[in-house]
Amino acid sequence: MQQQPPPPPPRRVLVVDDDPTVAEVVAGYLDRAGFAVDRAADGPAALERAAAAPPALVVLDLMLPGMDGLEVCRRLRAGHGTLPVVMLTARGDEDDRILGLEVGADDYVTKPFSPRELVLRVEAVLRRAEAAVPASAAPLRAAGLTLDPVGRRASRDGTELALTLREFDLLAFLLRHPGRACSREELMREVWGWEFGDLSTVTVHVRRLRAKVEDDPAQPQLIRTVWGVGYRFEGGEARSHS
Repeated sequence: MQQQPPPPPPRRVLVVDDDPTVAEVVAGYLDRAGFAVDRAADGPAALERAAAAPPALVVLDLMLPGMDGLEVCRRLRAGHGTLPVVMLTARGDEDDRILGLEVGADDYVTKPFSPRELVLRVEAVLRRAEAAVPASAAPLRAAGLTLDPVGRRASRDGTELALTLREFDLLAFLLRHPGRACSREELMREVWGWEFGDLSTVTVHVRRLRAKVEDDPAQPQLIRTVWGVGYRFEGGEARSHS
């Protein structure tokens, strides 16, 4: 009888929270969902753990002692590129959520939260991060932008762009649908994989993306706002080149 190949190792999630009760509950739910879980109680410990055993995703509390979650997120991004981050915010204050998204968090969950909802958010972010791209997928080129879906690299006029996971997927979607007004709801569904959620997530990511691809982000020429609807890519039709 042919031996079955061993199952792949569980994906590793790093949970960073200084509240031991919250960390224990989150880790327990993630463990039961099939993840291998590491824990850290502060920023320096989180960075050390991530360097020693790179995780597939980080669940990161915003309010940490000493080095806060925003700084931890910045340093994780600097050292690990597109590492997905789900931010935990202590309250539903929009400024907190936007700050987390501004430094590159892929999603956020507001405390108090349902641990089951958090697991679903983690799985959704990882599903998008690990989405299979056909090996034959050709780079997209338009308006000086080049996106390589297989290598997940992007450049503008030959200079590589440092895009987060969501920024890359958002730009790829816009490039594939030039000249079409895309609503925020459609972008949330197609790029984030959410049927519902806070539309300010889309707004913040468009603002971050404009800062990286526009000559003047205050007067965008490529990603135009369609008032009352959403956004439209005006850089011409993206062409695939093998």
